[in-house]
Amino acid sequence: MEKVKQLNDNKLDNYAKKYLIHLQFERRLSKNTIESYWSDLKRYINYLKDIFNINNPKKIRIKHIKEFANLLNTIPIIKSGNSGVSSNTLHRSFSSIRGFHKYLLSEKFTDNDPTLYLESPSTDRKLPIILSVEEIDNIISAVSPESKTCLRDKALVSLMYATGLRVSEVVDLKLTNINWDENILRIIGKGDKERIVPIGNRSYQLLKKYVDLDRPRLARKSNSESYLFLNNRGRPTTRMTVWNILSKHIKAAGINKRVSPHTLRHSFATHLIEGGANLRAVQEMLGHADISTTQIYTHLDSSYLKEVHKQFHPRS
Repeated sequence: MEKVKQLNDNKLDNYAKKYLIHLQFERRLSKNTIESYWSDLKRYINYLKDIFNINNPKKIRIKHIKEFANLLNTIPIIKSGNSGVSSNTLHRSFSSIRGFHKYLLSEKFTDNDPTLYLESPSTDRKLPIILSVEEIDNIISAVSPESKTCLRDKALVSLMYATGLRVSEVVDLKLTNINWDENILRIIGKGDKERIVPIGNRSYQLLKKYVDLDRPRLARKSNSESYLFLNNRGRPTTRMTVWNILSKHIKAAGINKRVSPHTLRHSFATHLIEGGANLRAVQEMLGHADISTTQIYTHLDSSYLKEVHKQFHPRS
């Protein structure tokens, strides 16, 4: 067997950083994903140091990881008030740890993988909150015509629903992403994968109006000429800006659901599936690498399914 490699100070932190660099450049994961993995691994490494005084991956055993998993279940979620982290967070933490140990073994930083026989926690996939078409129209209508950013806000909300873009993709949009003749967007999504998404006629009209009439005013305030959506200072919008814009108009529309920018993406996918869209086409527009991620939208609206069953099934 080849000799296991050593780092001078033999610290798990350094191994983790090497692993994250590997993920960034070899697997081309997004910045947000890398940050999530680092958060998971930092918590895991600190636990190993503080509780077991472990700083060497060769000393980690499956019992240490199981005890760490038990710890995760005791961390409170402030928003919900329940005990334990969400099942999705727990699942991601296990994925981060499993990938880290697999990397350590492949790079000869250790001679064993303690996660090899570790069972992953089951993930209870909760159905996402969605908005109806009427509610989305109400949000757009709730944008005050007196607002200086009326055209921008209408175009932003409409485009997010019409295309199902992630909020990170929306804030990164540039004018060059738009093909006005074909009425489509060219998006560089997760993993630098390009996809084409139709804009739709109604969204096209609002977007064109914003770009022609309002965006030039905002663009004069800075040098952010290439970005599509600009804030009041002429700078590119941030994810928090998009969140605040949406929250403001949702409140004005009198909608009491817990809505985030991602809700528009969920609504986009759900309405396509309900309208009979091909699952593969929806997967392509959403930019999902795995169709199983898209399939959750086929189980969303039980009342809709019951209605279809009642209308078309001979024994209903």
